[in-house]
Parts: sequence; structure tokens; C-alpha cells
Amino acid sequence: MVKFLRFTKKKVVLVLGISLIAQSLLLHIQPTYAADTKKPAATATPTPAATTTATSPTAALNEPKIAAKSAIIMEASTGAVLYEFNADEAYPPASMAKMMTEYLAMESIKDGKYKWDSPVTASKNAADVIGSGQLIAANETLTFKDMFNAMSIYSANDASVAFAELLGGTEENFAKMMNEKAKELGMSDKAHFISATGLSRSDLKNPPASIDGETKMTARDSATLAYNILKDHKEILEFTKIPSLKLRPTDKTPMINWNWMLEGNQTNANFKKYSYAGLDGLKTGSTDDAGYCFTGTAEKNGMRLITVVMGTKTEPERFNETRKLLDYGFNNFEMKPFLNAKQEIDSLKFVNIKKGVQTQVPLVTKTGLTFIARKGAKDTDFTIKAEAAEESKLVAPITKGDTLGKVKVSYNGQEKTVDLIANDDVQKGSWIRLLFRSLTNFFSDMFKGIKGGS
Repeated sequence: MVKFLRFTKKKVVLVLGISLIAQSLLLHIQPTYAADTKKPAATATPTPAATTTATSPTAALNEPKIAAKSAIIMEASTGAVLYEFNADEAYPPASMAKMMTEYLAMESIKDGKYKWDSPVTASKNAADVIGSGQLIAANETLTFKDMFNAMSIYSANDASVAFAELLGGTEENFAKMMNEKAKELGMSDKAHFISATGLSRSDLKNPPASIDGETKMTARDSATLAYNILKDHKEILEFTKIPSLKLRPTDKTPMINWNWMLEGNQTNANFKKYSYAGLDGLKTGSTDDAGYCFTGTAEKNGMRLITVVMGTKTEPERFNETRKLLDYGFNNFEMKPFLNAKQEIDSLKFVNIKKGVQTQVPLVTKTGLTFIARKGAKDTDFTIKAEAAEESKLVAPITKGDTLGKVKVSYNGQEKTVDLIANDDVQKGSWIRLLFRSLTNFFSDMFKGIKGGS
């Protein structure tokens, strides 16, 4: 009996030794079985990245033919380009350059440097500038808001220079600020500013000595600038949508917005034939060099478009061509929700977790994804690629909501990524649980090997 007991103790010591070795060797190996069960986890070992190949949507057959030097349509929430014509050729933008002056003025409000009721004084240099405006006297002081009204509604050059001198000290220094901001906003290296107004060098009383060339932008640059204005300072629409406004309460006549397409002009006898439902901005421009230009924006059915036409031959033509662009955009495209928040991705429903009570955790999307898509687009037109996070992050404890992967969706040149998050908690397993799991897996693999080799 004693002999038998001694033999048994040796076996126990041997088994424990094997267990410790197995634990040491296998503790960090990805488990094959779901925790506390003996059933194989069918989705426990997905490939690191799963891709679904999709076909590209067919090109539109009804693209507009635009009578302008260049044109573009951009969706305002994604920056997706829906149509372009000669969009990367730089031309004089005329007063569309004031969109950058507007951006920097609103940025100064957002940064707390000024308030809408802050005083702004027009210097003699500002008051003497030629072109649109000429409503503000030398040394006249208006509120920041009233000066902004003059610039955004009436395209006032005097107000624009007043802002340039307020924010930059001189208009020349302000033009340098404009060029720096253009780079920050992702505009092309063809975008170039020499003044706050968009006037040609020959029309400037004091052309900048330290800045060469002329003010120029591409249609894509103008759309990119408009996109950033709407993203960062959407309050601009509260100004640009106003058809007419008196600069001062005592003025006999109001400033008339140069944008004939405003929805607010639907009852205006002169402009109602140009008025467009949902249109509330953004900036016109015209000079002899630039021709007639217009950066417009309108919203319908929850989708906002940005359009640009540069270099039309007549003033009405810039609005007629813009109408073609807007009709094309709204008639052929729509906002398409593709993924919802908390949605499973078929190719990566779970990831394996080390050192946890459970050996895997389900994944869901953190947020939804919406695309600007051609009407009638199918889910198969989208490409999906999901991948798990690196292994060092897939270790218990895991808290519900932790980011454990990502999914990338592509459609017609658009690409968006959303995080995949844990949809459950995973507590860290005790050492005894991890020991027996490792031991179980070790002997299971060993017996499988023996069986396979017999």
C-alpha cells in the first residue's frame, strides 16, 4: 500500500511538472476553443484582414456641359467630388477670393480675439479701394458684424481691406496669412493670394512688394475653401443667405446681394427666375480678367452641395450654369447610409483574447458610415476591409467599447474608416483557469497529433 502511494505521488509530481511546462509554453498561444466549453469556436480565428471586392459604379451618361472655363460639384459633408471640368486649372477668382478673408475673420471670432460687436475702423486706404462697396467713409467705425455684412452680402472691397488691416496690420501681411491658411486647408499650390479682395495687381493702389504674381485659384481650390468654411464656420450662411440689408439703419437704400440665386429671391420680380430652392450662399466674383465666377451652395433632402463655375461670359450665365450643376447633383446622387453604429461585420465578428475568462469577444462598429452615392447604388458597389488590432492590444482585461480593430469602406474614390469595438467585457482569467486551459489544450493537441500519426 505504501509503495502504491509513493508511486502515485511521483505521478502527481510528473503531471504537475508537465502542467507547469505546458503553462509556460502555451499561456501566450492563441486558444482554439471557446472558454468553459469543449466546442470549437468556428469564428475564433479570422484572417487579419478580410476584403470584399466590389465593382465600381457605372459613369453617368447625363453629365452637364458647362459653358465656363472650369467647374466642379462637391458634396459638403464628405468633400466627395461628383463632377469636374478643368477643375485643376488656375484662374483669377475675382471676389471669390474674399471667402478666405471671411474665413480668417470668422476664425478670429472663434478664437476669441474679437466679438461680433467689436469695433472695426476703416482706414483711408480701405475707404479708397476701388470696385464693389464704396459705402464706408475713411475712419468710419462699424461693428464687426456690420462690416462682415458689407463684405459677405455686398462683396464690399472697403470692408474686406478693413478686416485685412485689423487682422494682419497691413493688407500685404494679411495676404501672407491667406496663403498660409490655404496650405493648412489643403488647397493646391496653385492657390495664391495677393490681396484681401481678389482685385488684380493693376487695380491695387498699393500692390504687395513682397508677394509676386496675381491672385489665382482652381475650381477645386474654391470648392475646398468653401468646404472648409461650411465645416468650420457654418454661421456664414446666416449672412450670405440675406437678399438685401441696410448697412446702417439710417441708410435710404439697402445693399443688394450679388447672388441672384438665393432662395430668398423667389418673390423678387428681378431675380425670381434665377432663385433656387435651398440655395443660401456663397460668393460671387467678377473682373475683366476673371470673367463671371460663382461659388454656390444649396441643400435639399439632407444633402448639401458646393458648386463652382469660373470664367463665364455674362453675369446671368454664371447662375444658369450653376443651376445645371445643382440639378445634376441633386438628381443623380443621394446620401446613402452604409453601416450603422453597433453593427457586426461578417468578415470579423470576433477577435481572440489572451489571458481572459473568455477567449474571444464580439466586435461591432463604433459609429455608422454614410456615403454620397449615385442613386440606385448597390451594396456590392462598396469595398469592405476589416482587420483586428495588433496582438498586444488583444489581452484581457477588455472593457466593452475598447477599440480592437477597424473596418475600411471604399466607394467611387471615397474611403472611410470606422473603429471596431468590443461588444462585451472580458475579465482577466485567474492563474488556475489559465493553467488548466493551457493543459487541456496541450493534451488535446498532443492526442490529436498521436491520432493523426497512427
